Amino acid sequence: MSPRTLGVLGGMGPAATAEFLRLLALAAPAETDQQHPRIVMLSDPGIPERTGAILAGTDEPVPPLLSGMLQLASWGADFIAVPCNTAHAFIDRIAPEIDVPVIHIVDATLRAAMRANPDGGWLAATTGTVTSGIYQKRAADLGYRLLVPEDPEQGDIHEAGVLVKAKQPDRAGALLNAAVSRLWQRHDLPVLTACTELPLAYTAAGLAEGRSVSSLAALAAACVDMLYAPPAKVADGARR
Repeated sequence: MSPRTLGVLGGMGPAATAEFLRLLALAAPAETDQQHPRIVMLSDPGIPERTGAILAGTDEPVPPLLSGMLQLASWGADFIAVPCNTAHAFIDRIAPEIDVPVIHIVDATLRAAMRANPDGGWLAATTGTVTSGIYQKRAADLGYRLLVPEDPEQGDIHEAGVLVKAKQPDRAGALLNAAVSRLWQRHDLPVLTACTELPLAYTAAGLAEGRSVSSLAALAAACVDMLYAPPAKVADGARR
């Protein structure tokens, strides 16, 4: 078992959090229960909708995000993961107020994308994430070519995530399939499913498995790396 504890602030949304935990269990180098990492989780689906707050220019999600992360730290979390991309537009501002490192989903996803296809990729994210510019800024810092859809594809990608939250995976998959197929006609690059509902929609869409980079899988892999890493790597590896 890892000697460290992972804190997970979930519920944004519940299905994405459940899928993250499944991927984390698969990624862990464990063959028995006792070899899996210790996890403390707070699932808070009541956190205000992140895209709406970004588009309205409000900070409604900030107090519950901060409260939840502080609660996880008080429960003994050595690191915190938040399986919601859009939330990180707010988390970046409040991370210095938390005493434990945040394993950053955007950084993890971009690193995974660079390994998968150094030539670049398409950003498939909520309209809030796109509007915040969090992926575009980090990709530019890394020198990674990140293409951003415009409408109608962006609207359809966002709606696919909404439909997953509404427990309509078939409709979500059909919508994402059509949008991604149009993107691929323009540039044949992998799709970064940078909304945590979109890996589920991508699976439902029946699109080629090797043509996407899942933000959920990337975050799970980054968490495993930190949980089982040597102490020196831990000191340098988590982004505050």
